Formats: sequence, structure tokens, C-alpha cells
Amino acid sequence: MGKSKQKGNHKSDKKKNIAKTWKTKRRTKDLDQIHSDMKPETAAKLLHQEVDYDVTGCAQHYCLHCARYFVDMKSLKEHFKTKVHKKRLKQLREEPYTQAEAERAAGMGSYIPPKMVEVKTQPVEEDMD
Repeated sequence: MGKSKQKGNHKSDKKKNIAKTWKTKRRTKDLDQIHSDMKPETAAKLLHQEVDYDVTGCAQHYCLHCARYFVDMKSLKEHFKTKVHKKRLKQLREEPYTQAEAERAAGMGSYIPPKMVEVKTQPVEEDMD
């Protein structure tokens, strides 16, 4: 009968997903970027944005920790109860990686374990309904 003309297709599905994972459209913010967004002056700007019709929910309902926009206040409150949000809060408890920590890991100083930062869900303003 002869050999099949298709060879080595078992790994092809992994190659397809590489392009999808690195697309900038689906890329979320990294934890260190979210830590910088959580600073009070930046957080105030993100939570009280001007109306932008190009963004979901006109940019009025934003989860600071997950860097996501929501359609309305109800969906934002439901998001606060989800496993995804709670997992993100747990990831954000660890202080972001710094250059000084990288140098210590490379042997240029003694190791200091990362500190834990207290992270709570953002307050929700009811008048935005």
C-alpha cells in the first residue's frame, strides 16, 4: 500500500498556538505593570476615566487588578467573586521583581525573600449604576 503522505502532524497543533499566544491583541498586562497601576495616583486615573466609546462599557467599569473593562456594574461585581479575580489577587500579593533582586540572585549580594503586599479588591462606587 505504501506510506502515508502526511508525516509528523502530531506536533503541528503546538506550532499553531504559538502565534495566537503572542498576538498583542490578546496580551494582558504583566503583574509588575499592574503593581505600578495600583499606585494611588495612577489608580485614581484608571478608575475615573472619561467616557470612551471604543472600550467595553465606555471605560466606566474597570477592574484594576485584572486590567479588564466590564459592560456594567453588575458584571464587575460578579467578576469580583470569580476564581479568576481571586487568583489574580493572590498573584499580586507578592512584591514585583526588581533589578536589585535579580542582582542578588546572580550572586551580587545576599538573598532576601520577596515581601508580601496586602492587596484588597478595589472599592465599588454605587453611584455609577
